[in-house]
Amino acid sequence: MLDVLTVVTAVAGLLLAAWCGWAAYRDQPTKDWHFIGMAVVTLLVLVQLVVGIVQLARGEKPDQGTTIFVAYLLGSFACVPAAGFLSLGERTRWGSVTVAASGVVLAVLEVRLFDIWGG
Repeated sequence: MLDVLTVVTAVAGLLLAAWCGWAAYRDQPTKDWHFIGMAVVTLLVLVQLVVGIVQLARGEKPDQGTTIFVAYLLGSFACVPAAGFLSLGERTRWGSVTVAASGVVLAVLEVRLFDIWGG
């Protein structure tokens, strides 16, 4: 895996968490700007998903197994969009809390992906 991409994705997830956490603190639901931020983070995770699949296709292997690596890749790809859809249904501060939590979860998943790959 590309270490820089993993770090950038984790930091972007934490920035999204802080931003949406601030909105929740101010008792605001997710707004259009938050969804743009979610799209940027999702794009980063999509790039990471493609890079991971390409590396697997080239014959490179993660230290802790291909199955768990692919599962974590797919989980990190689904994390933020799922929270975004949930926040659409919850148009209160709790929608912002949901997206903030997904940013933290994404950062943890990125650390775990780094560990699974052999970092």
